[in-house]
Amino acid sequence: MCGIVGYIGKNKAMPILMDGLKRLEYRGYDSAGMAVMERGKIFNVKAVGKVSQLEEKMKKAESSGHIGIAHTRWATHGKPNISNAHPHADCKNEIFVVHNGIIENYQELKDQLKKKGHKFKSETDTEVVAHLIEELSKKNDFIEAFKKTLRMIDGTYGLAVINKKNPGKVFVAKKGSPLILGVGKDEYVIASDASAIVSYTQKVIYLEDGEFAEIGMDGYQIASLEKGDLEKKISKLDWSMEKAQKQGYPHFMLKEIFEQPASIKDAIRGRVDKFTKENSSFMIGGLSQVKDRLRDIEKIIIISCGTSYHAGLVGEYMFEEYAGIPTEVEYASEFRYRKPIMNKKTAVLAISQSGETADTLEAIREAKMKGALTLGIVNTVGSTIARETDAGIYNHAGPEIGVASTKAFTSQLSVLVLLTLALGRQRQMSFVMGKRIAEELKKIPEMIEDILKRSGEIKKIANKYKKYEDWLYLGRKYNFPIANEGALKLKEISYVHAEGYPAGEMKHGPIAMIDENFPSLFICPKDSVYEKVVSGIEEIKARSGKVFAVATKGDKRIAKVANDVFYIPKTLEMLTPLLSVIPLQLFAYYVGVGRGYDIDKPRNLAKSVTVE
Repeated sequence: MCGIVGYIGKNKAMPILMDGLKRLEYRGYDSAGMAVMERGKIFNVKAVGKVSQLEEKMKKAESSGHIGIAHTRWATHGKPNISNAHPHADCKNEIFVVHNGIIENYQELKDQLKKKGHKFKSETDTEVVAHLIEELSKKNDFIEAFKKTLRMIDGTYGLAVINKKNPGKVFVAKKGSPLILGVGKDEYVIASDASAIVSYTQKVIYLEDGEFAEIGMDGYQIASLEKGDLEKKISKLDWSMEKAQKQGYPHFMLKEIFEQPASIKDAIRGRVDKFTKENSSFMIGGLSQVKDRLRDIEKIIIISCGTSYHAGLVGEYMFEEYAGIPTEVEYASEFRYRKPIMNKKTAVLAISQSGETADTLEAIREAKMKGALTLGIVNTVGSTIARETDAGIYNHAGPEIGVASTKAFTSQLSVLVLLTLALGRQRQMSFVMGKRIAEELKKIPEMIEDILKRSGEIKKIANKYKKYEDWLYLGRKYNFPIANEGALKLKEISYVHAEGYPAGEMKHGPIAMIDENFPSLFICPKDSVYEKVVSGIEEIKARSGKVFAVATKGDKRIAKVANDVFYIPKTLEMLTPLLSVIPLQLFAYYVGVGRGYDIDKPRNLAKSVTVE
C-alpha cells in the first residue's frame, strides 16, 4: 500500500526521493510528502493527490540537501488531506517520520503523550511515533529513544526517521512491513519496494522483523532489538528498471498481458524439461529440501488473497484430480481467525505475488506454530514470505507494475501445474499422464500468442459492451475460478459491478437479475462439463440476456446461441485456465480504456496490501 523512500549520500536527495515516489505510484496512494534536511533545517512538503502535485510544490523549495525521507500514503487512520499526509513531526518540528503499517496501540500512547503536553496535528497513528521519540529523547540519546519507542509500539511498521540533532543520519526499522536498504557507492537508498532502488544500485539488504539501522554518510549499522548488532548479507536484485518500463505500450497492464507467453516460459524454464522418468518428482529445485515431507503430506491448505486466491482455487482442482491430495483453499485474511485443523502431515501453501501480503504472512506464521509444512509461491525474490516459508517456488514473472495482476496470475497457474506433476508422481500419477501434461504445458505460450494476435476482436466486443454496469461471469470446474478472476478484473479496472459464479449455481438465485441490460460472460471450452455450460447459456438467452462466450476453436454450436464469441485454442482441460483468462484480462482492459479510466492506478487499490 503506502510507499517509503529515504536517501543519504553524495547526491541531492530531492530528485532521488521524487524518482523513488514515482516508481512507487503503482502501489496505490492518495497523498504524498517529503522531508529534506539542509544546513540544519528540514523542509517538509506535502500534497494530496498525485506525486506530480508534490513535485510542483517541491520546485519552490529548491532544496540541495543530501538527506531526506519521502512517502506515498494510502489512508487508514484519517482522511486523505495535508495534515494526515506523511512525513509527520514532533512538537518542535525536529523529528520527522514516515511509516508503513498500523500502530495498534496509538490511541493509548497518544492519550499519554497529550497529558504530558504534546500537541498533535493529524488523525494518524504514525504521528505518535515522532512524539514518543521526542518524549523519550528528554532522558536518552536519540538511538536509545528510538529503540525504546520500537519496544513500546504494537502493530506493524516500516519506519524511516530523520532528526535535526543528528543531521547526518537516517534511522530505519522494520516489523511486519517490508523495508530494504540499497547499498550504493557513497550513498544509500531506503525503500519499501525494490523498484525505488534498482535505478541506483542492485546491492540490497533485506531488513527482518525486529531489526533497525542507523545509516550515515560513511556507512551503516544494523541491529536487532533482541540480539544487538548484526552482520547482514548483501543480496543482489535480479531485475532492472528496463524491464519495468512500458516499452511503447500505453499502459503497464497491456504490456504485462502481452508478456505472458514469455513470463510462462520463464516460470517453467529449467523445470518442465526435467520431467523425466527418473527425475519427474524432483523437478522443482526450491522443494528439494522438503521432498521427503511432501511424500507424506495427507492434506493441502492453500492460503492467499485476491487474484492469488483464484489461482489457488484452480490449484485445488489440480491437486485433487491429479495428485489425489485433499485440498482446501482459504482466504488468508480469515485463516488465522478460525481454528484450522492441521498437523505435521499438512502442507500450507501460500500464494502471493509480492511476497509481502500481510494477511498471508500472518497465516503462514499460524501454520508454522501448528507444525504444518509451509510452502510459498511468490514472484519477489527475497520477500518476507519467501524467507519465512520452509520451502518454495519463485514465479520468475519479472516485475509487475500494473495494480491488476495478469502475468503474475498465469505464472502462478504454471507453477501450480508443475507442483501438481511433482506431487502426482510421488503418488499414483503415471509417467505417461505426467509427460502428456508437461508437453502440453510447453505449448501454452504459443497458444497465448495466438490469442494475443486477435486482441482486436476483444477490443471490438469491449467497445460494444462498455456502457453496461452489471455482469455475470460463469464457468464450471477449472473455469469457475477464472469466472471469478475475470469478474474481479472488470471490477478493478472498469469499476463495473461483476459477479463470478459457478455456472451450475446460476439457477439458484443470480438468474433473477438477468434481463436485456444485464449481460453474461460464459467460459465454455470443449471439456467434461461443456454440455452443462451450454445449457446455462440457453437459459440466459431465453430470458433476453446477452451472452459473450469464450469457447474452443471450431465450436460452431456456441456461435448459434451466444451474441458474441471469442475462440481459444484447444488444450488439456486442466490447462484451459491459462488460455481462457487471457481474453477476460483483455476485455477488462479495453472496457476500462473505453470508459476513460486510469488503468494502471485504479482508485482505492494498492498493488501490495501490507496491512491487515
